[in-house]
Amino acid sequence: MLHRVPPGTHMTSLGADEPGKAELGPALLDEALVVVDDPGLAHVAADTTIGAVLRGEHPGRTSAEQVTVYSPAGLPMQDLVIAWHVYRNAT
Repeated sequence: MLHRVPPGTHMTSLGADEPGKAELGPALLDEALVVVDDPGLAHVAADTTIGAVLRGEHPGRTSAEQVTVYSPAGLPMQDLVIAWHVYRNAT
């Protein structure tokens, strides 16, 4: 049974870090904009990377209704660095 998410939903998974591992259903991943941190470590079909979005090389979400998924699979240190920059910009 396919469980749909409302338009505009953003989901962050823990990252499929092994072949065959899936946290989200294939239908959701096929329909969503899938962003990863490191395509070499990710085991999902990604549309872009978080770096490309932050650098403005990819537009990221293109409408308020678009469903997005962030699936990080890199090292926790990478997440810490990203989180620190987000925190500093927010404060």
